[in-house]
Amino acid sequence: MAGVMDSVNQRTQLVGQNRLELLLFRLEGKQLYGINVFKVKEVLQCPKLTHLPRSSPIVRGIANIRGGTIPILDLALATGSKALENIDNAFVIITEYNTKIQGFLVHSVERIVNMNWEDIHPPPRGTGRDHYLTAVTRIDNQLVEIIDVEKILAEVAPVSENISAGVVNAEVQHKALSLKVLTVDDSSVARKQVTRCLQTVGVEVTALNDGRQALEFLRKLVEEGKKPEEEFLMMISDIEMPEMDGYTLTAEIRSDPRMQKLHIVLHTSLSGVFNQAMVKKVGADDFLAKFRPDDLAARVVDRINAADIS
Repeated sequence: MAGVMDSVNQRTQLVGQNRLELLLFRLEGKQLYGINVFKVKEVLQCPKLTHLPRSSPIVRGIANIRGGTIPILDLALATGSKALENIDNAFVIITEYNTKIQGFLVHSVERIVNMNWEDIHPPPRGTGRDHYLTAVTRIDNQLVEIIDVEKILAEVAPVSENISAGVVNAEVQHKALSLKVLTVDDSSVARKQVTRCLQTVGVEVTALNDGRQALEFLRKLVEEGKKPEEEFLMMISDIEMPEMDGYTLTAEIRSDPRMQKLHIVLHTSLSGVFNQAMVKKVGADDFLAKFRPDDLAARVVDRINAADIS
């Protein structure tokens, strides 16, 4: 237990400081890519793969790793490039997203760098809507692209966005009509998933792209004399976002007496034992794993009932 707590303490040192660690890797060619180390369980030489009949062509096969069967996705193929060749010499980055484990096949792995989220920026305007980037940055004067993994996973293995019967009733939907929820997420796929779910509940949704944008939006509200907790039933925020992450956004809100009463749920694809420590440290009210429409809807329903709207 002491070892686990030491690990928690070490990793939560980044929390609220707007910092992250990126694992850098390459597909085919010289372009560098990055993935948040928090998502990475391990990196290994590509193991023997077994073809899975009728699977997506992006899934190059499945591998037995530490007693578990894990799908291995070709990240180059997933982002519109040609499939990686000579996979015997390739590497697999084992990751955990939305409580599910998968491996990403890459050509090579470079190193880990410690960065500030302020140095991570949204993709340049003009890149269109069909790209697979969620952010970009520069390291040693070289462009590093951060891939929208949630978009890839949604295309390879779509999840249901429907809310089960009984989670939301007519009375709640009636109350919801007068309420608004603020959502913050840099992934276009995640924003659409959350928005559709909340609209089914009945609330009006204001969707923003990153923590910096959200903080500026809330500060403008209070400068106009409005109270965020009265304008919005709650804020549902992603954690990994360019410019400002969800932890720092939460810490900034909690440090401002004018907006600190806003109810905050961190909606994250990060999994594991670190969430509780992180949520507690920055002062969020709760966290929720992506993407579980019933759980998300239930959180909103609980807030609606707590608000006692007639």
